[in-house]
Amino acid sequence: MCCILWYHKLTAIEVQGNPQIPRPHRSMGLLNNIKFFVLCHGMLQLAQLLVSGYLKGSITTIEKRYGFSSQKSGLLAAFNEVGNIILIVFVSFFGSRVHRPRCIGIGAMIASVGVFLIALPHFISEKYMYTDFNSNTKDNSSGLCQSLNPEEEFNQTCDQEKNDSHLGVYPVLLLGQLLLGIGGVPIQPFGISYIDDYAEKRNSPFYLGILFAITVIGPAFGFMMSSALLRFYVDIDKVSSEYKDLNNEDPRWVGAWWLGFLMAATLLLLTSLPYLFFPRKMSREEIIEALAEPSIEKIIEDKEPKTDMMEEVSLTEFLKSFPKIVMRTLRNPTYLLVVLAQVNLAAMVAGLATFMGKFIEKQFAQTASFSNLMMGGLNVPSAMLGIMAGGVILRKLGLTVRSSAAMCTVAVFISIMFAIPLLFIGCPTQSVSGINYNISSHQCSNACSCSDEAFNPVCGSDGVEFRSPCHAGCKTKIPNKEKVLNYKDCECVASTGSPGFALPGPCGNGCNNRLIPFMILSSITCFVASLSHTTSFMMILRTVTPEDKSFALGIQFMLFRVLAFLPAPVLYGRAIDTACVLWGKKCNKITSCRYYDLDLFRHRFLGLQIFFIFGGFVCFFLSFMVLRRTNSTQEQNEKMNNQEMKEAKQMISSSNGH
Repeated sequence: MCCILWYHKLTAIEVQGNPQIPRPHRSMGLLNNIKFFVLCHGMLQLAQLLVSGYLKGSITTIEKRYGFSSQKSGLLAAFNEVGNIILIVFVSFFGSRVHRPRCIGIGAMIASVGVFLIALPHFISEKYMYTDFNSNTKDNSSGLCQSLNPEEEFNQTCDQEKNDSHLGVYPVLLLGQLLLGIGGVPIQPFGISYIDDYAEKRNSPFYLGILFAITVIGPAFGFMMSSALLRFYVDIDKVSSEYKDLNNEDPRWVGAWWLGFLMAATLLLLTSLPYLFFPRKMSREEIIEALAEPSIEKIIEDKEPKTDMMEEVSLTEFLKSFPKIVMRTLRNPTYLLVVLAQVNLAAMVAGLATFMGKFIEKQFAQTASFSNLMMGGLNVPSAMLGIMAGGVILRKLGLTVRSSAAMCTVAVFISIMFAIPLLFIGCPTQSVSGINYNISSHQCSNACSCSDEAFNPVCGSDGVEFRSPCHAGCKTKIPNKEKVLNYKDCECVASTGSPGFALPGPCGNGCNNRLIPFMILSSITCFVASLSHTTSFMMILRTVTPEDKSFALGIQFMLFRVLAFLPAPVLYGRAIDTACVLWGKKCNKITSCRYYDLDLFRHRFLGLQIFFIFGGFVCFFLSFMVLRRTNSTQEQNEKMNNQEMKEAKQMISSSNGH
C-alpha cells in the first residue's frame, strides 16, 4: 500500500496544473513508472545485501555450531562469488537482449531459494550438544571430576547422536551460497541499466545514487540484525528449558543463526514478485516544463533507449571478441594499476567483513552479538561516510585524473599510519592450564578421567583458566536454581591448605578497556581508506575509451571477484587457523578452535590488513607516476610542436621578405 500511495503522490504532483496530461490507468501506470521501479529495486537490493551482511555476522556462530575451521568458514562466506564469476560474462552479453525486469525477478527467486537452503541444516540436524548439556537427568555431574571412565557414556552419546557431518551440512551450505550468487548476478547490472535507459537524464544520477547508498546500508542492517538474533538460543524452537544454564556470554553459547536467514529469504522472495509484471520496455520518464516543446533529438532519444542501440552481435562473435577487448583494456597502464589498487583494498574489506567480528569476540572477550553491533554500528557507517566524503571532495575540487591519483595515494598512505598502531592494541592469551601455563597439569586431572572433548571453561581462584571443572579437579558444584554459582574441592587449583575453588566462565584477558581505542582507530582507518573509493572509480571511467567503458567496468568487477572477494576470506581464515593452540573435538573428529594465541592472531589478522592497504598504496602511487610521466611527455610534445610551428612561420616570413 505504501508503494502505491507513494507513486500516486508523485504522479499527482507532476500532473497538477496541467489538465491536458491524461492520468494513467492505476495498475498500468504503476508498473510503467520508473520511480516505482527504483523503489522496488532499492528494496530488492536491500534484501539481497541484508543477506550478505547477516551471513558475515553469523559466520563464526555457524563455525562453532558445526565445528568448521576458519578456512572452511572463509570459503563458505566467499562461495557465492563462484556463481557470479561463472555468469558475469553472459550478463554482459545478454544485457539488452532479454526481458530485464523478469530476469531480475527470477534471479531474486533463485537467490531466495539459496538463502532458504542456508537455513536448512538447522532443521535436519540434531539438537546442539555441549558439555554439561542437561537432556534428561536433573542432576548431571558429567562435567565434574569422577573416578569412572566417561568415555563409555560419551561413546553412547556419539552413537545416539547423528553426526552433523554425516548429514552433509557443509555441502548444503555451499549449494545455498552458490544459488545465492547465481541468482544475484542480474540484479544490479540489469537494474542499473534499466533505470539509466528509462529515467530522465537529470534524474538518473539521483536514482543510481540511492541504489549505491543502499549497497552500503544493506550490510550494516545485516550486521545489526545478526546482533539482535544471536541473543536467542540456537535451538529455541526445539527445547524449552534445557539451556537455561547458558547465557550469551558463555563460550559454549550458540545463537539462533538460522532465524535471520528465514526472515531475509522471505523478504527477498516478496521483493522479487513485482519484477514479473514490469514491462520489457518502459515509457521514458519526462519532467513537465511549462511551454517547453520536445526537441527532435529528445524524441529520438525517447524512442531509442541507450542500451537498445547496441550493435547486435551473436554470442559466438561476442565470446571471440571478449579476450581481445580484455587485453586491450588491460594494456592501459593507468586502468590496470587503479584496478589492482582497488583489488587490494577489496581483499582487505572482504577479509575484515568476514572475520572482524570474530577478532573482536576473541581479542576483547566480547559476545558475538556485541561484536556484530560494533561492526554494523561503527565500521560500516565509517566506510559509508568515507565514500560519500570522497565523492564530495571530487565534485567540489573538480580533480583531474592525475590529481585524483594523488588524492588516492595520500588517503591510503594516511590509512596505513592509522592501521599500524592497531597491531599493538591487544593482550596475550590468558593463562590456560595445560596450554600456555603449567603444561604438565594434565597429570593432576588424570585420576578424573576427563574427556578431551569437554569444553566448559572455569576460572580457578588462582587466576588460571581450565577447560572444564573436570580438568580443574573439581568434585563438587554449588548450584543456584538452574545455574552453577561455584565449583569446590578443585585439586588442580593452586591454593594454600584446602583445595581451591573455581568460578564458571573464562578468566578473560583483561582487554575490555582497550576495545574503545581499537574501534576508534579502526573506524578512522575505514573512513580514510574509503575516501579513495569514488575517486578511483572515476579514474577508471576517465582513462578508458567510451566504447570500452562498459567492458572495463565488467572486467573490474570480475577481477574483484576472482582476485579479492573469493580468495581473501579463505586466506584470512587460513591465517587465523595457524594461530590456534587448541582444537575442539567431537566424536573423535577435529572441530572449531577453542583457544588462540591472541598475539599471533592479532599480528597475522591485522598484518594482512596492512599488507593489502600497502599494496593499494603502491599501485596508486605507480598510477600517479605513470600519469605524471604521460602529462610531462604530452607537454614536451606540445612544446616541440609549438617550436616547429614558430620555425615554420619564421621560414615563411623570411621567404616572403626575400
